[in-house]
Amino acid sequence: MARSITDLDLSGKRVFIRVDFNVPIKNGTITDDTRIRASLPTIKYALDKGATVILASHLGRPKGKPNPEYSLKPVAARLSELVGRPVEFAEDCIGDAAKAAIEKAATGGTLVLLENLRFHAEEEKNDPAFAKALASLADVYVNDAFGSAHRAHASTEGVARLLPAYAGLLLEKELEMLGRLLGDVERPFVLVSGGAKVDDKLGVLTHLGGRADAVLIGGKMAEELRGASALPYEAELPSDVVAAAAFDADAESRIAPYDDVPEGWLGLDIGPDTSASFGGRIRAARTVFWNGPMGVFEWPRFADGTKAIAEAVADADAYTVVGGGDSVRAVQELGLAERISWVSTGGGASLELLEGKELPGVAAIPAA
Repeated sequence: MARSITDLDLSGKRVFIRVDFNVPIKNGTITDDTRIRASLPTIKYALDKGATVILASHLGRPKGKPNPEYSLKPVAARLSELVGRPVEFAEDCIGDAAKAAIEKAATGGTLVLLENLRFHAEEEKNDPAFAKALASLADVYVNDAFGSAHRAHASTEGVARLLPAYAGLLLEKELEMLGRLLGDVERPFVLVSGGAKVDDKLGVLTHLGGRADAVLIGGKMAEELRGASALPYEAELPSDVVAAAAFDADAESRIAPYDDVPEGWLGLDIGPDTSASFGGRIRAARTVFWNGPMGVFEWPRFADGTKAIAEAVADADAYTVVGGGDSVRAVQELGLAERISWVSTGGGASLELLEGKELPGVAAIPAA
């Protein structure tokens, strides 16, 4: 395991904490603050130990230049409410603006949030000079952004090579909880996969699927894997689907056998028989990993399959892990997150870890 923030004497130190505050913002209002809340234990720990806390994150895809639409200012306001103290917002993540905000925080016992790292194209390029500019702001580096740990960017990998580097509490927990799926698991072990990003998940299916007792496939993945010979095990595909005449929330729809969807129609959800079958397998499991919805769950008429899977995972007397943005959103919207053993904050990062890949942001932190 990577060495931990708890191994540090933080008193009087300036601590650069890479967080994942890539949250949805609509009209200047944060619509889901889950990722902010997830890093609060690390932030509060550092503050309680007497550190000057410097927080850095990306938000969206501003294409390497400043864009007010992707400013972290709304995050600073919400963070202040959550930690119960002022947050100094720096108008840039490097240079005089950043240094001035840090100086003010150091004397006032507050914390600093730097502006969006991706306002500089050098961030995603892992530019050495940009990483050095970030590193010059602090004494030590802490990575608590598991959701970005699979990216070799300046703030996730470059700075970690320049400062004494440690893992934050969230990063540690993610590695521990997801890592349990890679070791000896209680059986039956059921792997559930869906969604539209098929290529992102094939590696996990290949790496974990052979260890699972059942692999249940829904969503667009089921179409992609129909008759596939690439997987080294047998996957269970839907028996029926909710078919629609068009890709539209209000399209005419009907239940159809999976192998007999009317020509020109689309399967936009798993059907009731599949929901019952998959749900039974999940409820009988002792270990479950779910990534990806069973259909277009954003549209209520095609959300029943995803809802059924979410409820089955929550009901299971098992070690349950949910990863991936859409699956996480589903369990949160349904109020089921508290009944899941671990809801991962990292979509791509969790998949790459479970695929057996080394995460650059983790590899850059020395072992304990």
